[in-house]
Amino acid sequence: MYRTHHCGELRIEDCGQKVKLAGWIQRIRDLGGMTFIDLRDRYGISQLVFNMETKSDLCSKARAAGREFVIQISGSVVERSNKNQQMPTGDIEIDVDELIILNKAETPPFTIEEISDGGDELRMKYRYLDLRRSPLQKNIILRHKIGIEIRKYLSDLDFLEIETPFLIKSTPEGARDFIVPSRLNSNEFYALPQSPQTYKQLLMVSGFDKYFQIVRCFRDEDLRADRQPEFTQIDCEMSFVEQEDILNTFEGLTRHLLKEIKGIECEEFIRMPYSEAMAKYGSDKPDLRFDMPLHNISKISKGKGFKVFDDAEEIIALSVPDAAEWSRKQIDALTEWVKRPQIGASGLIWMKFEKDGTMKSSVDKFFSEEDKKEWIDACGSNEGDMILILAGNEKQVLNAAGELRLEMGTRLNLRDPKKYAPLWVVDFPLLEWNEDEQRFFAMHHPFTSPRKEDMSKLKSAPGDVRANAYDLVINGVEIGGGSIRIHDREIQMQMFEALGFTPEEAEAQFGFLLGAFKYGAPPHGGIAFGFDRFTAIMAGQNNIRDFIAFPKNNNGRDTMSDAPSAVSSKQLDELLIKIIPSQE
Repeated sequence: MYRTHHCGELRIEDCGQKVKLAGWIQRIRDLGGMTFIDLRDRYGISQLVFNMETKSDLCSKARAAGREFVIQISGSVVERSNKNQQMPTGDIEIDVDELIILNKAETPPFTIEEISDGGDELRMKYRYLDLRRSPLQKNIILRHKIGIEIRKYLSDLDFLEIETPFLIKSTPEGARDFIVPSRLNSNEFYALPQSPQTYKQLLMVSGFDKYFQIVRCFRDEDLRADRQPEFTQIDCEMSFVEQEDILNTFEGLTRHLLKEIKGIECEEFIRMPYSEAMAKYGSDKPDLRFDMPLHNISKISKGKGFKVFDDAEEIIALSVPDAAEWSRKQIDALTEWVKRPQIGASGLIWMKFEKDGTMKSSVDKFFSEEDKKEWIDACGSNEGDMILILAGNEKQVLNAAGELRLEMGTRLNLRDPKKYAPLWVVDFPLLEWNEDEQRFFAMHHPFTSPRKEDMSKLKSAPGDVRANAYDLVINGVEIGGGSIRIHDREIQMQMFEALGFTPEEAEAQFGFLLGAFKYGAPPHGGIAFGFDRFTAIMAGQNNIRDFIAFPKNNNGRDTMSDAPSAVSSKQLDELLIKIIPSQE
């Protein structure tokens, strides 16, 4: 056998044992009479020792090896004279009797250690080397553990894991599809699924009342740190349920994962309406690890002769604790931050409520002491706090104020990655108006049910209809979302009509689902979690690429295999595809 133990396994009680280890050389240290090698596998590191006086040939062979050589050794476990308390195996080392080089290696393009000297693109190009590093291996192992716990938990609740197709019909709603040409059906195309939505609804019609799948999904959209063109969902659906049934089931799953993976006990999750989340935090995914809510001070701030406020739709303030001592330089830097295009504010008004009770602001000449006292009362400020104020149109200023709140939370170290603050955001708008296309789009997707009490507004006032929908948010990140589905064909047709579909278009796109509804669709609903995002949150991180074995870069490219790439003219001819030369 190549090995009797793993490199991270041996301890002081194993001293005297004869062992075999195999792995990669992480580091070689030549100290003259002694040579030391750190041997690594995915379980850890063991130190190997070679004595020049007693085993000169073996020691010379060790010195001739290089970083990332694959080797096998045999030897005895001995106690280290200089123990390393930072390593689980730091009390012992292996006195090597035999060294076999299984494979040589070129010097890698970056150091394969906890902290690498390689940049992102270089490490993406050599991803198979980057994955040897302990931090990434821990991330992939964490992902595996979470996946196992999900399957165990849902299986114990009688959920069935059922696979759905990857080659499906393209639909016009939602994000942009990845399109796959069909060789056997000329000039026709499949799409890769953005989610298994329609298929899991069909499974409910089929009588499988509890379904789940840890499934790959695909969206051809612009990328960010928390987005990839292909990603993994924990996709779930249930029959004969109402919203509260689903929230309780998947709150239970989330609490189970936090307890089993992180050792954290969570209280019952808050249920917060979308309207409250937007008004209080400027976001439909509020970070509740810290307070600092937004306050609408429009009524008490207009009509004072300050044009910026008088012309604004909304005036939003937030009180920053213990920030009155901030310097003008710090405030100017924050003002430039909110004026960035990503935030979009035209400027920032501030007022300091000094510890001696005095009030000083950037607009003192427009507002009296009584006016400023009203701001303090409205924001619940204390002496030593600073009030920051933004003004503008409602949608823009709420978004900017929400981003400012998060930035202040970051700057004041209030967003502790070890703390978890989950909540459900509920009662989203069913539809949102698109000015460019002059029509409504589904806020979630076209199969989301309106709330029963708003059903009558679907034709008369579609913009006022609330969805029977919900998102799970943890630490300001949307982890998952879902809804109770429409299970009545007539209501589904009303929904398509509100979205601007003709009956013929609805039938052409979704006839298979509408047809299934004729044969007794049960009331049903579900949810889908972003598995990559969930895993990153569990590790207290944001970048999902570090939790995917082989991710794409920000341009959607796999720089390791150089995909996407050109294909042969023969393949294109078989698909009846003609390449049009670029006009650049």
